Amino acid sequence: MNITSYFSHGLFKGKTIFITGGGSGINLGIAKNFAALGASIAICGRTQEKLDNAAVELRALGAKVCTAVADVREMAALEAAMAKTKAELGPIDVLVCGAAGNFLVPAEHLSANGFRTVIDIDLMGSFNASRAAFSQLQETRGSIIFISAGQAYMPYAYQVHVAAAKAGIDMMMKNLALEWGKYGIRCNSIAPGPIEGTEGMKRLSSPDALAQLQAGIPLGRLGTVDEIGQVAVFLASPLASYVSGSVLVADGGQNLAGSALFNIGAEKMMKTAATGKK
Repeated sequence: MNITSYFSHGLFKGKTIFITGGGSGINLGIAKNFAALGASIAICGRTQEKLDNAAVELRALGAKVCTAVADVREMAALEAAMAKTKAELGPIDVLVCGAAGNFLVPAEHLSANGFRTVIDIDLMGSFNASRAAFSQLQETRGSIIFISAGQAYMPYAYQVHVAAAKAGIDMMMKNLALEWGKYGIRCNSIAPGPIEGTEGMKRLSSPDALAQLQAGIPLGRLGTVDEIGQVAVFLASPLASYVSGSVLVADGGQNLAGSALFNIGAEKMMKTAATGKK
């Protein structure tokens, strides 16, 4: 779907979008959709090569691009990345907190360090980015979009670390929407369902389990990174100017049937990893 068929090509002209974890996957899909609508794009991540490759794709869409190697767990690195963004592209209008970590693990085998790592990347990283961007967002009366997940509101097997992090993100989002509304800053979350071709799906599902999971989605298919990008564009646009403190679920209706099919697939995947037999 060509987003310019539905939104004005210049909708975000003169606007700066900063995306954490913007070098790949859903976050790069979000970046591309904003770029197609005239935005300048800043992306940060931990690997310069991945950022450089993403920048080539974004520039091909006509966007001015700023890249910065920054780990969202390090506030000083984020502050430096955002200062660079302001100097090169102008103050941040939209912050997308997308950096995340995930893996399947039984809770009884999850180490304290493994739990802390996901909390630090997802939850602390989202706070750090929001706090580091606050002064620029106050200047632009901008908005923040957090990338959440179904694990925030429904239990999934082998996902206790992610559930805690994403639930924390959604409640933090609501608190920031409450407190920062007086500055004109809107805060919302997107909770994507299974999205094809992403690193997350590779880590969380085998081909057999994926087919079973897809069969249980009411719309009968996986989502695409562009579809999540289009949701982000809507939430950042004037069409959503009175939307703040909301979680927008974009999962094809997957949550309506619960997490059982995911859990069955995850169980098979864990057994295969342990025994080497399907």
